[in-house]
Amino acid sequence: MVVHVYEQALQADSLDEVIIAIDSDDTAKALKPFNVNTVMTFSDHKSGTDRVAQVVGELDADIVVNIQGDEPAMEPKLIDDLVGIFETPNVFMATPATTDISAEDELDPNVVKVLVDQNNIAMAFRREPRHYESGGYYRHIGMYAFRKKALIKFTNMTQTENEKKYKLEQLRILDNGLPIHVLMTDYTGRGIDTEKDLNAFMETHG
Repeated sequence: MVVHVYEQALQADSLDEVIIAIDSDDTAKALKPFNVNTVMTFSDHKSGTDRVAQVVGELDADIVVNIQGDEPAMEPKLIDDLVGIFETPNVFMATPATTDISAEDELDPNVVKVLVDQNNIAMAFRREPRHYESGGYYRHIGMYAFRKKALIKFTNMTQTENEKKYKLEQLRILDNGLPIHVLMTDYTGRGIDTEKDLNAFMETHG
C-alpha cells in the first residue's frame, strides 16, 4: 500500500521529490525490493507530521506535503491542487476534504469529518457524529501541506490534549489558533483504516 501511494505521488507535477519516512529496520527491509526513496527517522515522533519535519529539516524546500501511507487511491491531481493553494501568500497549512460523505461515514469514528466555514477554513475535526454547529461537515482526506517554516513551527509546538485524545495531529494547529485552509473536492477515494476498507479497495483495484 505504501509503495502504491509513493508511485501515485511521483506522478504529481508539483512535487520535486518523494520520500518515504520510516522508523524501523523491518520497514526498510520490506521496502528494499521496490527501490523507493526512504529516509530513516527517530521512532518516538508524536505524529507523522513531526516525522516529516525531521526528514525535510535540512532540505531546500518551500512547500512540504505529508501524504499518509494509508491513502492508496490518492490522485496526483489532488496533490497538485493542494499545492496550488499556496499561491496565496497567507496560507500556513492546507488539507483536502470531500463532499463525498455518507450517512455511514457520519457515524464511523474511523472516518474523520471536518467542519468548514464560508471561507473554506477548518473550524473543527471530529471522529464522532457532528454536533449542532452551523456549517457543513465534509469527509477529511489524509494529506497535509505546509510551508516549510510553518511545518517547523508546528513540530516545535507542544502536543495538545485534544490531539492526544482524538489522535488527530491537525488539532495541534487549531488549538494554537492558527488557520487550516481546506481544499474542497468531490474526491471519492478512501483511506484504509480497517481490514474491511482494505478488502473494498482490493475488490476495486485488484
